[in-house]
Amino acid sequence: MLLARLSEAAGVSGQEDEVRNLIKAELDKLGVTYKTDALGSLLAYKPGRQGRTTVMAAAHMDEVGLMVVGIEDSGLLRFKPVGGIDRRVLVAKEVLVGQDKIPGVIGSKPIHLQKRNERNTPLQWQELYIDIGAKDKAEAEKLVPLGTAAVFATSFRQLSDDIVMGKAFDDRVGCYVLLELLKDEYDCNLVCAFTVQEEVGLRGAGPAAYSTDPDLALVIEGTTASDVPGVPEHGHSTSVGKGPALTIMDRTSIPARPLVEKLRQVAHDENIPIQSRRATTGGTDAGKIQLTKGGIPVAGISIPCRYIHSPASVASLGDIEKTVRLVKGFLRREC
Repeated sequence: MLLARLSEAAGVSGQEDEVRNLIKAELDKLGVTYKTDALGSLLAYKPGRQGRTTVMAAAHMDEVGLMVVGIEDSGLLRFKPVGGIDRRVLVAKEVLVGQDKIPGVIGSKPIHLQKRNERNTPLQWQELYIDIGAKDKAEAEKLVPLGTAAVFATSFRQLSDDIVMGKAFDDRVGCYVLLELLKDEYDCNLVCAFTVQEEVGLRGAGPAAYSTDPDLALVIEGTTASDVPGVPEHGHSTSVGKGPALTIMDRTSIPARPLVEKLRQVAHDENIPIQSRRATTGGTDAGKIQLTKGGIPVAGISIPCRYIHSPASVASLGDIEKTVRLVKGFLRREC
């Protein structure tokens, strides 16, 4: 399953090679022309039958992860986060370190040795380490140079007919959608931008938009779903299983209202359930694309994912399929 392979591929921000190579192989199968820009974003081109309008569809390849920044005499690895990660979810989680995917586990001082005040506060980054079983610093240094990235060792699983679990759904679900878009023909020119370094400041999207110069853009993202116990329904940013979510505003962008309304009309006409993303926190590549050159009209379409930026997220295959239908419906009307 393509989504499973995308999810399990390692691609911490700035080290997206494995994900990029996987997507290149899929583009070769589809016979789609592509290039890699100076930052590492992958740009795939699908000329339109009429070609009067160029639409960029963007999704980022990178994921949050960890970077090794020190090695103890004991061989334990010190690390820092790459992107936003909640420290509370890390203890005892398995990771894969480096290109060789060396197995390891995140550890900390045992709870029975912690003082009372330590037990009542989240562990700090300096209190966590990765154990790869090295006997000492010299052995660890041979295996793991400083700057090596680590990802969560999460296998993709299907929990039910509709619900799947895996790592890096932010934003491998978006990458999957883009690959599905490229299977069809449209009147408009389509540029699919698989961007880099989104999780550390939306760095790849601006240069990608500058070089392709689209007339408008759609950003496809995995976003927070907060439909869990303890959160009242009116506080749900999005809910898993209720369709793709349209962004009205977030921390980095205010999408172009005409594009949002056109997406709503497509959803209505094609009987696709949608929801509004009811949160203004966080940001996406839309924030950089919108401000490129003289400004580019942009809209955001999000796939709800529970437990985002953690070792395992949960999403709906139905939501992903409906996102593909929605974007294809939009593209069929855009020329």
